[in-house]
Amino acid sequence: MNSEAAATAGVSELQRVRGREKAAYLWIRVLGVAAIAFVVSTSFQARPAPGGTGQALGVAFALIVFCGATIAAMWLTLPQPAVQLAVLLLAVAGAAALIGLQGNGAAFLGVFPALCLAAFALPVHLSGVVAGAAIGAVSGAWVADGRAGIAGIVLNDFAILAFYVLSLFARRLRESNQRAELLLRELEQNRAAQAQAATLAERQRLAREMHDVLAHSLSGLVLNLEGAMLLASQGGADPKISDAIRRAHRLARTGLQEARRAIGMLRDDALPGPRRLADLAAEFEADTGVPCQVTVTGAETELSTDARLTVYRVAQEALTNIRKHARASRVEIRLTYEPHGTRLIVEDTGGCSEPPAPGEEAGYGLTGMKERAELLGGTLTAGPTSGGFRVELQVPG
Repeated sequence: MNSEAAATAGVSELQRVRGREKAAYLWIRVLGVAAIAFVVSTSFQARPAPGGTGQALGVAFALIVFCGATIAAMWLTLPQPAVQLAVLLLAVAGAAALIGLQGNGAAFLGVFPALCLAAFALPVHLSGVVAGAAIGAVSGAWVADGRAGIAGIVLNDFAILAFYVLSLFARRLRESNQRAELLLRELEQNRAAQAQAATLAERQRLAREMHDVLAHSLSGLVLNLEGAMLLASQGGADPKISDAIRRAHRLARTGLQEARRAIGMLRDDALPGPRRLADLAAEFEADTGVPCQVTVTGAETELSTDARLTVYRVAQEALTNIRKHARASRVEIRLTYEPHGTRLIVEDTGGCSEPPAPGEEAGYGLTGMKERAELLGGTLTAGPTSGGFRVELQVPG
């Protein structure tokens, strides 16, 4: 897997982890809202109700501390664990104060959002401080109220402890699932990297085979043609023969260059693309003597590797067909960058087409290019015009 794909996979995994974190905190906030609503409603029904004097003022202050601290712990981004610990302890103290001042048993539920948030967000030793403070404060409030027996106080303490332990288990289970998913993702990435390494090794082997067979054969052909050119020039051969040998030599050298480019493609070297259309046109014009003009219009857009290679190969195949089957007086290559794609037109004018040689299939290369274009979601059309032949490629961009 290349670095870009690995980075993308890492970002996706981070987004999934953050999504689960948001879901967990959403449930804690739902619990907190329900607890605040229940404690506030029962607090106004108990005696003394929140007010502005005496014990009622203490109830109002405890209610404000409980609500404010619980909301701050759940919705605000607190800078340090110590600050978050202090806020959670305030929430616990506010709930315990309501129990002691009002004998409001419903305020006992106010400690549970603080316990849950402490278990999920704080280190274990700090969350234990919150759990211990909740047990101590609530027990002290029940004792101060004097209406709860020892058995009831112990049961409440066990409820606090059990809820805290369950919250810790939920946190550990969530962290274990996240680690398992991360390990599974790393395993998948390693397998993908191994598969890509095997593919690259096979491509390297094919590149070596092509170099040993095709490139060496073409190199030998070029040397033999150079010898033939030398003999023809020294032996006073017919100029037409010398010209034919020179053209064959030029084609052999072009084929050798293309073979080396194909080997470079297998080795992940730079692939040819639209920027090399001018080189194709110059080679064609030097080989045939037919003027070949390249025109590029529109704002250049970044094409995929396959799209760039397809544009180059279609132009190359079209020029090869013109060289083999047409007697053109002029060739135009027009490349247009459009809002929704890229269009390539190769058109010859002023000539007439020759039938293919016996045993030679006309248009076979363009058929392959058409299939390549369709794989990219594009189209390729080829056909005669009033003055020549036209090949048009459209690929999405």
